[in-house]
Amino acid sequence: MSKKFNNSFQYLQSVENINEDLLTLTYGALIVRLIKDYEKPEEINEQLDKMGYNIGIRLIDDYLAKSRNPPAENFKEAVEVICLALDYYLKAKCNQPEPIQNKEIGNNNISTPIEYNIVFFYNPLNNYVELPEKYKGLWYSNIICGAIRGALEAINIRVECKFNKDVLRDHDKNEIRIKLIEIIEEKLAEEEQ
Repeated sequence: MSKKFNNSFQYLQSVENINEDLLTLTYGALIVRLIKDYEKPEEINEQLDKMGYNIGIRLIDDYLAKSRNPPAENFKEAVEVICLALDYYLKAKCNQPEPIQNKEIGNNNISTPIEYNIVFFYNPLNNYVELPEKYKGLWYSNIICGAIRGALEAINIRVECKFNKDVLRDHDKNEIRIKLIEIIEEKLAEEEQ
């Protein structure tokens, strides 16, 4: 390979790191702004969730169009798609979703897990961050929970999503719990009949 192409390849590899660092630093600036606007960590958590929700609604459509994956057939597949989308857009690396609880869902009487834990072994939003003691109530990456909630709701799955553990709060890992509230049935088919 010529030097010209070798240098171009190295440049392209570095662009990914630059984009990740830009995301991390921009997100940090957003958090600083929220801290100035809202005094309590609980209020900041709520704002991050709202922002993430709005992002998630748009994100899932874009991801499904680009990936050309078929629609998820159940809650488990939907959670797996969300994990892939988080990796695609955020470079957040997570393990396969771990089921927590089983319950009968839907009309098919198949026992399906209704809660999953997603464990992140890499979260770029946490890079370069140390939370002061004053903000230990802040779930720094709570925007991810909102994005998950928004993305799933956009495909007719209502969930509760919250951080269980965060390395910035001195836990051993980053873990998000997703709990199914309901699968929203489309009413359009009923109205047509």
